[in-house]
Amino acid sequence: MKKNTDIKQIRTRIAPSPTGPAHIGTARTALYNYLFAMQNNGKFILRIEDTDTQRSEQKWTDEVLSELKWVGIQWDEGPDIGGDYGPYKQSQRLDIYEKYLKQLLEEKKSYHCFCTEEELENKRQEQLSRGLAPKYDGTCTRLTAEEIEEKIKNNTPSVIRFKIENKKIKFKDLIRGDVEFDAALLGDIVIAKNLQTPLYHFAVVVDDFLMQISHVIRGEEHLSNTPRQILLQEALGFYQPIYAHLPLMLNTDKSKMSKRQGDVAISDYHKNGYLPEALINFMVLLGWNPGTEKEVFTLSQLIKEFTIDKVQKAGAVFNIQRLDFLNGLYIREKSIEKLTELCVPYLKEAGLLVIGQMPQNKLQEVVEVSRTRMKKLSDIVELADFFFQDKLIFDKDLLQWKEAGDNATKDSLEFSTKILSEIKNWELKELEEEMFSASEKFNLKKGYPEKNKGYLLWPLRVALSGKKMSPSPFEIANIYGKEKTLKFIENAIKMLS
Repeated sequence: MKKNTDIKQIRTRIAPSPTGPAHIGTARTALYNYLFAMQNNGKFILRIEDTDTQRSEQKWTDEVLSELKWVGIQWDEGPDIGGDYGPYKQSQRLDIYEKYLKQLLEEKKSYHCFCTEEELENKRQEQLSRGLAPKYDGTCTRLTAEEIEEKIKNNTPSVIRFKIENKKIKFKDLIRGDVEFDAALLGDIVIAKNLQTPLYHFAVVVDDFLMQISHVIRGEEHLSNTPRQILLQEALGFYQPIYAHLPLMLNTDKSKMSKRQGDVAISDYHKNGYLPEALINFMVLLGWNPGTEKEVFTLSQLIKEFTIDKVQKAGAVFNIQRLDFLNGLYIREKSIEKLTELCVPYLKEAGLLVIGQMPQNKLQEVVEVSRTRMKKLSDIVELADFFFQDKLIFDKDLLQWKEAGDNATKDSLEFSTKILSEIKNWELKELEEEMFSASEKFNLKKGYPEKNKGYLLWPLRVALSGKKMSPSPFEIANIYGKEKTLKFIENAIKMLS
């Protein structure tokens, strides 16, 4: 077996299967591989493992390419840009796998297995009944060359099995330290359906060797695959790459993240309005601890500061509240021009924004007064929908401030109408000063507590927004303009009449 010192450059990879939407866990694994390669002046490779022809689809390949690019992860070699070790899709490498499958067959390290599914199931049940770990019992290793030739000639269905040596497999994991498996528990494994249809364990070993992958950084769920792959490396005379198995990503109930428990695809977070820089920042902390109080990192900072030895072993809880916090942080740092540009598609999709309906400067004002309460870009629809309405529909009871009744609320809105009608200089500062002053006058007139501005300003806020939570009534009125502001107050008064 060759030594991994044969590799002169650090080369990492991500190798997703295009059988469905690209998982957020794939993005985290890609990020760790990318960071490790970049900080070591190495190469990061994207390989598509599409030997499962029944489930693999080009649309999922296209999605993983587009979503990883959106996140900001760029590969040095891959199916879209080529490289010295291509092709980078397994479906285009079948002749390569056939060569090595034939090598193992010729060297008697693998063999054709003709056992049927029914026979295999009976063997499993019999072993379980005796309290044994189920594994293949090697029935087909006892076939003669003539018997094998006859079955192949008769097109008897078969698979290719790899002979597992009964020995201890030991390797050093960069995250988990020394790891040991007893290969005797594995049984001979299926590595191909036939010479033209290799399975995962075999194809990944051949690809990692031929693509000169130095480090295999992948999820913990692959840890149990490692001894099988090491044995295949030994049988083929390949070097053993250095392994690092990342902690599982967990739901808040500590279960493994799955589609049954919420959004798990990268595209889900993209569509919902999370920013790529926030997602990068969030994902890197799902298992990696910088050892400092610092929590906000740019991608360029991570390339300098990320180290694989600070990745934890324990599962990492996917806390959506934490992601929302980080995303809100990055939203608030965006220029108003860029943030408005990012919000426009969501407003259009909701049918709120028709091109030319609202001047650009007004649109930017709408986004500006909404940004402090935005956790994700899609929030703009719910936070700002009233700005795009000609008439608001809401429960009139929402207009009432605490114990104030309909009559007091109506008086409040009429008082606001009088004050606002007299304002000549319709600007935010003027509106705020006039209405704060009016609030004190209204409370004095009605005998309300002098400092409680809710009696005047709460009904005004609701009349202008139709919501419990919104920007201040002064900010809304400033964007509406005088005519629309007075119109909405009038509509609210009619609701109370």
